[in-house]
Amino acid sequence: MAKSLLPRIAVTLTLLVVLAGCTQVKEWMKFERRSANADGVILGAPPAEQYLDEMYRMATGDPATQAEIFADVEAAATLTPGPSTRLRLALAMTVAGHAKSDLERAQKIFRDLLSESELLTQTERAFATVRLRDAEQRLQLARETERLRADSAQSANSERRATARRLALAEEENQQLRESLAEAEQKLEAITSIERSIREQTDNDNPE
Repeated sequence: MAKSLLPRIAVTLTLLVVLAGCTQVKEWMKFERRSANADGVILGAPPAEQYLDEMYRMATGDPATQAEIFADVEAAATLTPGPSTRLRLALAMTVAGHAKSDLERAQKIFRDLLSESELLTQTERAFATVRLRDAEQRLQLARETERLRADSAQSANSERRATARRLALAEEENQQLRESLAEAEQKLEAITSIERSIREQTDNDNPE
């Protein structure tokens, strides 16, 4: 029984060592990025030109080019998540005019990155800060536009209802006028008939 447990214990211990090693590697990588950042350089961080070139190609490219660039950026952020790959994704999502533009998601990523700004280079922090402010302003503008559109639609609906009420009132007044006119015509016809009868009777009473 004891011998049969030995292999299981050995496997368990091996897994624990591997997991502990992974954790240490991740912590070491974070430490390396922080240490390098203190000297103004972060290991593995792309140059500023790469971020700018990617945004420029997305802004000026056709839909197929935009989709290809975004797919590459999204895959990098998914497969190798890190400050630089996540920043690339957020920057790509702030470029207007393509199907994957998502200011709200980009805004969240920027805020998450800036909350650990020590993991970013000075250039990356500048990109994240500027584009975050831009995204916030564009979202605020979009909300304001939507509010104005809703107010305009509500105003238009109110105007339509008021116009409909005025038309209904005018139609009611016209109907009353038609009824009054018909009544007046009936009275006029009755008076005309009475006058005709009187003339006929007078003519009969005074024959020539």
